[in-house]
Amino acid sequence: MDLKTYLAEHFPNLTLEPPLFYNWDVAIRFELGNPLMFGINMEHYMERVYHRSLELFKALHDQEDEILLITQAYFADKPKHKVKKLNLYRKYIKKKEPIRALRLEILPDLGCEPDETPDPRNNMYRYWTKCRIEDLKYGQLIKAICNHDVGIKPMIYHRVYFINISKKTIFHIYDDRGCDVISASREALTDIYKEYNDWILDYDRERINNVFLG
Repeated sequence: MDLKTYLAEHFPNLTLEPPLFYNWDVAIRFELGNPLMFGINMEHYMERVYHRSLELFKALHDQEDEILLITQAYFADKPKHKVKKLNLYRKYIKKKEPIRALRLEILPDLGCEPDETPDPRNNMYRYWTKCRIEDLKYGQLIKAICNHDVGIKPMIYHRVYFINISKKTIFHIYDDRGCDVISASREALTDIYKEYNDWILDYDRERINNVFLG
């Protein structure tokens, strides 16, 4: 399963960059962290972040589902041979086959204007592989993603996307404040929209309701 082919078929013209919610019509934005709690009790704040992110992930993914695990990273001026491209995958994938099958695509300076010369320091390194949910230490992986901006270890600095091949959904935790879920069909997200409606970010609720109640 080639990533470009899959995206072109099921998510045509999608830019796989944050904010996914605003890049796709069938989308939900959930609140993970309560901003009012952040400065009062960090431990309780992060407990809710972990709980919500894991509950949403489990609601969207079954153990046998096939996924594309994608990491998009920027390494500025690091030489290519010094990029530790397998670290995240070795740590959070249980089987060797998906690690051996890891693909790397280098996308040149996406923010470069047509009349400018691309700067190699702005290259995006996109790593991806196919595996099953049951092959992932997804609890640890999700916590490490949530930890990035709050300075808790372990943490993952890069953007991580979970594309569910089986259900045609994409799950992305953009930081500890929230996550975006998009789908190729409204039906695939109807259950999660209903079950976790209270977790939807109020700022975007009207737009989301128009998709699922319209």
